[in-house]
Amino acid sequence: MKLDILAFGAHPDDVELGCSGTIAKEVSLGKKVGIVDLTRGELGTRGSVEIRNSESQLAAEILGITIRENLDMRDGFFVNDEAHQMEIIKRLRKYRPEIVICNAIEDRHIDHGKGSKLVSDACFLSGLRKIETSHEGISQEAWRPKVVYHYIQWKNIEPDFVVDISDFIAKKEASILAYSSQFYSENSNEPVTPIATKNFLESIHYRTQDFGRLVGVDYAEGFTVERYVAVNSLSDLK
Repeated sequence: MKLDILAFGAHPDDVELGCSGTIAKEVSLGKKVGIVDLTRGELGTRGSVEIRNSESQLAAEILGITIRENLDMRDGFFVNDEAHQMEIIKRLRKYRPEIVICNAIEDRHIDHGKGSKLVSDACFLSGLRKIETSHEGISQEAWRPKVVYHYIQWKNIEPDFVVDISDFIAKKEASILAYSSQFYSENSNEPVTPIATKNFLESIHYRTQDFGRLVGVDYAEGFTVERYVAVNSLSDLK
């Protein structure tokens, strides 16, 4: 199965928080989009692995994506080494995406920066023919995505470009709220965490609103790039 876009998150809910509006928009345009979560988020203070599994599948249904996988890496302790890179290379060669989106290049949670670099390195290595991999007993061909983009998470990183998600803000927020165990609820008895506050829940809305304000639309999501973004002509810029 070939995908147009493959989004990676260190934890279930990373992709939804970072770029689900963009994903919903691309799906509406007929693009095939997949999500690969590196871990189950098993070290999260709230909820459980079983709950997070159900929540991530609900979020996938809301977004209308084609596939969602989990690589079962160790939450908090996965590293950027050959074994972990090879697992991502196998998925890149399996789905052959043109575009990869992954975690913020630097963030409050240590897994976000680690996951960002791990996926980025694997995208390069996946294009090397002498690295041999197989899927279901069949040798895989080398594949390197055309571009790697990084969504923005906890820290206010300056974006290199933004995507207008004005028509998809409701779907973005619905996909995030699918993770009801993780976020603020007035009736919850779970411990309070940095993302389980009313302030954080409200920030999801006003941060996309602020990115939108900067480019003259209602809501937008920001991304950083690894190389220059090229356009065919000035008329492509808004």
